[in-house]
Amino acid sequence: MPSYGIDIWGNDNFIIDEGLVKIAYKSAPSLLEITHQVRERGIRGPLIVRFPHLIGKQIDQLYSNFSRAIRENSYTGAFHAVFPLKVNQFPNALNPIIQEGKSNRYGLEAGSKAELVLAMSLTPLGAPITVNGFKDTESITLGFMAAQMGHDITLTIEGLGELESIIEVSQGCSMPVPNIGIRIRLHSGGSGAWAKSGGINAKFGLTSTELLEAMELLHRYKLTDKFTMIHFHIGSQMEDIAPLKKALREAGNIYAELKMMGANELRAINIGGGLAIEYSQHTSKRLKNYTLVEFANDVVYLLREVMNAKGVEHPDIFTESGRFIVASHAVLITPVLELFSHDYQERSLRVKETNPPLIEELRYLNRKVTPKNCIEYMHDALDHMESLLTLFDLGYIDLQDRSNAEILVHNIIKKSLYLFEGRATPELERLQEKLQERYLVNSSFFQSMPDYWGLGQHFPVMPLDRLDQPAIRSASLWDITCDSDGEIAFDPDAPLYLHDVDLDKEEYFLAFFNVGAYQETLGMQHNLFTHPNECSVIIDEEGFQIKHLVESEPLLDILHSLGYDGDTILNQLKTNLANTSFITEKEKSDRLTQLELYLYQNGYLRTTM
Repeated sequence: MPSYGIDIWGNDNFIIDEGLVKIAYKSAPSLLEITHQVRERGIRGPLIVRFPHLIGKQIDQLYSNFSRAIRENSYTGAFHAVFPLKVNQFPNALNPIIQEGKSNRYGLEAGSKAELVLAMSLTPLGAPITVNGFKDTESITLGFMAAQMGHDITLTIEGLGELESIIEVSQGCSMPVPNIGIRIRLHSGGSGAWAKSGGINAKFGLTSTELLEAMELLHRYKLTDKFTMIHFHIGSQMEDIAPLKKALREAGNIYAELKMMGANELRAINIGGGLAIEYSQHTSKRLKNYTLVEFANDVVYLLREVMNAKGVEHPDIFTESGRFIVASHAVLITPVLELFSHDYQERSLRVKETNPPLIEELRYLNRKVTPKNCIEYMHDALDHMESLLTLFDLGYIDLQDRSNAEILVHNIIKKSLYLFEGRATPELERLQEKLQERYLVNSSFFQSMPDYWGLGQHFPVMPLDRLDQPAIRSASLWDITCDSDGEIAFDPDAPLYLHDVDLDKEEYFLAFFNVGAYQETLGMQHNLFTHPNECSVIIDEEGFQIKHLVESEPLLDILHSLGYDGDTILNQLKTNLANTSFITEKEKSDRLTQLELYLYQNGYLRTTM
C-alpha cells in the first residue's frame, strides 16, 4: 500500500493507520476527521491546519540537542536561539512559538521596522532579540527604545553606515546603547537553492577590511563594550553539512582574532539560519545529508577546536533556524474538485445494437480481463485503438464508435494496472506516465505554495484516506487559478500516484505537508485568491479541539485591500440589479440576497460537497 514517503519527511509526526493519515500524538486523530469537523461549520476551500505541539517539539529538540552536544564536548559557552519573523508572522503560528519557547527563553529575530515592533511587544524580557537587515536611523532608534525597556537586544550591522548611525543616535539621546553585532562576509558559501546567501558576493555583511574599520570606530567612540556578537549566514535550507563546517572554521578564527584585538565583551557567534528539513517523498531524492544530532555536534565541536587552538574562551552559540521550527506545524488540506481524464466511466458508453467488430472485441476484452491475461489484453486493446482511429480518419466509423473505443481501451488499461499492481514493468510505467490523471484542487499554488512556483520546491503530498488501497493513477495537480503555471506536473523521477475516485459519489482530499515556513508570508494574491481558511488543533488524550478558526477573506474585503471601496461596489451592483428589466420585484429581492451572500463569502470555490 502507498506510504507517500511518510517515513522520509514525516519526522514521526504523522502515521498511517486504518487507511488514514493520523497525527502521531496522544489521541492520534486523523486529518480527515479534523477536516470534516471544520467543514461542518460551513467552511469551504483550502484549509491550513496548525499543530502547535509540533512547534514545541521542534524547539525542545533544538535546545536539547545543543545542550547535549555542549555537555559531551565540555564546551563552556551557552546556547541561545531566536525565531526569524520573516519565516511566518501569522499570529496563530507566532503565538505558539512564544508560548512553547518560554521555558528555553527562545527569542525573536526582526528584519524590518514592523517586525522589530512585533518583537519588542511579544518577546518576554530575558529572551534575546536580534535585528538583521538594512536599517535606518528610525530602526536603530527603535532598538535603543527596546534596550531601555529592558530587552536583551542586539543590532546586527550590515554595513559601516549602520554603525555610524548607531554612534550618531547614541550621542544624541540618553537611552542605553543596545548590544551591537556585526555580520561578517565569509569567503565560504552554502549549498542548495539559497547558497547565494553566503560567500564573498553575498548581499549582507562586512569584508575583512570593513571589519577592521568597524573595530576602529568602536574603539574611537568607546563602544567596544557593546560589541557582543558576530553573525554569519550561508543560506536557508542547507542541504549539505560540509559548507557549514568550512564556514564555522572561518567564522571561529575571525571571532578569535577580534577577541585578541581587544573586543573583550565579544561573547557570541550567531551562525544564522539554514538548518534544513526534509521535503522529499522519495529515498533517491533526499535533500539533506545530516541530522539535527550531527548538526549540533559539528557546530559545538568545531567552535571548541578553533577556540582551544587560539586560547580563546568558548563563545555562546546563537541560531536563527526558523524553517526547522515551523515548517512541519502547518498542513494545507484541499478538496479535489474534478478529474480531467480521458478514461471515462463505463456508464458513459453508448453502445449500438450493431457495433463494428473491433468495438465488440474491445467489449469482450473489457469483460474478460484477468491477472493472468491482463498484459496480453492490454496490448490487444492498444492495437485495436490504433486501428479504430485509422478507420475513423477514413470515415468507416463514426464519433460514437470512437468515443466507445476510447472508453473501453482506457478502462482495459486501468483494470490491467490494478490487476498488475505491485509488479511494475517499464512498459506499465510508461503507460502510467502517458495516462496521467489531472486532479483539480480547490487552492492556489501561488498563494499557498509560492516556493513551488518560484523555486521548484516540492512539498510532500498525500490523500487523507484510502491509504489501505492501491494508488495507481499517475497524478498531475491543477489549481483553480487562471494560469497555466498553476500546475504540479507529474514527475517520472519522483512520481505521485493517487486513487481513482468518482467525485460524483465521494469526496477526496489532499494534504500538503511542511508548508509552515515562508509559504504564508510569501503567498501572492494571484487572481485575488487570498490566505486560505485556517485553524489550530489542540490534541489531548481524549480527542482534539479546533481553535482559532479563521475563514479566508470575503470578496469585498479582498477588493478593499486593493484600494476599492466595498460600499461603492455593493451599491453599484444593487443599482444595476434594480434597473434590470423583465424580472419581478420578488426576483430582484432574491437576487440581491444571493449577491450579498456571495460578496461576503471567501473567494474559493464552493461547489464541492
